[in-house]
Amino acid sequence: MALLARRARRAVTKAAPLGGGGVELAIPAHFRCPISLDLMRDPVTAPTGITYDRESIEAWLDTGRATCPVTHAPLRHEDLVPNHAIRRVIQDWCVANRSRGVERIPTPKIPVTPVQASELLFDLAGAARRRDAAARCAEVVAKIKALARDSERNRRCFASIGTGRALAAAFESLAAADAAPAGRVLEDVLAALVCVMPLDEEAAGTLGSPSSLGSLVAIAESGSLAGRMNAVLAIKEIVSCDGAFVDLSGKVDEIVDALVKIIKAPICPQATKAAMVATYHLARSDERVAARLATAGLVPVLIEALVEADKSMSEKALAVVDAVLASEEGRASARAHALTMPVLVKKMFRVSDLATELAVSAMWRLGKAPCAGEEDEAVVRCLVDALRVGAFQKLLLLLQVGCRDATKEKATELLKMLNKHKGVGECVDAGDFRGLNKLSA
Repeated sequence: MALLARRARRAVTKAAPLGGGGVELAIPAHFRCPISLDLMRDPVTAPTGITYDRESIEAWLDTGRATCPVTHAPLRHEDLVPNHAIRRVIQDWCVANRSRGVERIPTPKIPVTPVQASELLFDLAGAARRRDAAARCAEVVAKIKALARDSERNRRCFASIGTGRALAAAFESLAAADAAPAGRVLEDVLAALVCVMPLDEEAAGTLGSPSSLGSLVAIAESGSLAGRMNAVLAIKEIVSCDGAFVDLSGKVDEIVDALVKIIKAPICPQATKAAMVATYHLARSDERVAARLATAGLVPVLIEALVEADKSMSEKALAVVDAVLASEEGRASARAHALTMPVLVKKMFRVSDLATELAVSAMWRLGKAPCAGEEDEAVVRCLVDALRVGAFQKLLLLLQVGCRDATKEKATELLKMLNKHKGVGECVDAGDFRGLNKLSA
């Protein structure tokens, strides 16, 4: 890195032709960050005297390397000091070269300090205890949200002093108040909470109180688009936090309905993925919840979504399908859909190792007979469908290339199931299922 920095100081970077003359503009080497080699927009100086762009040096420190990249001397976030002098010189240079297509870098905003952030949290806690909680909370939350969105540094500052816990407590107080003004502020509190996620156990536990969950479900079902997305993100945090004690027993049906509604009628990819993660954790936690998700009609929606899903969406959808198939209701719903086996077989080797393992697990669940030694018509139809789209060959290939022991056991058992019907099912090309959408109509 030291050698790279020395070369960076000696080198002169040439930008793409700017302006109308086609003449390349030389950027002074001391205007460039030794790490990124780009023009510095927010220069900060370390105690070693080396100046970096704030974004680059903070990203360096965030990886756990608590040293100066050039001198290797110890370095912390708190040691960085804004270099206003070099920033003004860079801005003057940008202005002087405006005619050649150079835009003036903006003056960076002053980062929030832990003291300032703590004062805002103190104000928030006080406002939540007063009668005018909604109005005052809205004012304080707006400041927190604006500052947290200004920069990653500000977001980390708020997260480090327990802002998630304070916002969760304010949300619970406003939800318990059940007043019209409070209802309008809840979405603002949620928006601020999303800025400081992931939440710790205490914050997730507070947000999982009965009054908070009721408000979250209401927002997820009928709030604004941004509010619905933030509510789903909050529900995901609650149900996926292992250390938080949250009793969902009284709200499971409402939560399931809200999550399934988001998946069936997507509002944005982020909300859909968060809803899938939440449903996965719920289904894994209790077979009765898995059955409830199946009766809500989730399985056919996920199977059809998998046809054209990208990697991230495919992995999440397959995880939910596999979890829901732990229930008899889930398996019955999947067996009744014509696309189930073709889609699961298609996803093997085409997405990721995780997707392949989840697809094998789902097929294994579907191929198991309800009673030992007996295979009903639906199970046989699934196995024959799998054979016809090349499941046998793909499973053999999986055993050859290797996989985890649990997946290997399922694949081996699944091959035995398929072998009983090998004479019935004739392999066809499983590569294109566009025409199979008609079968599910």
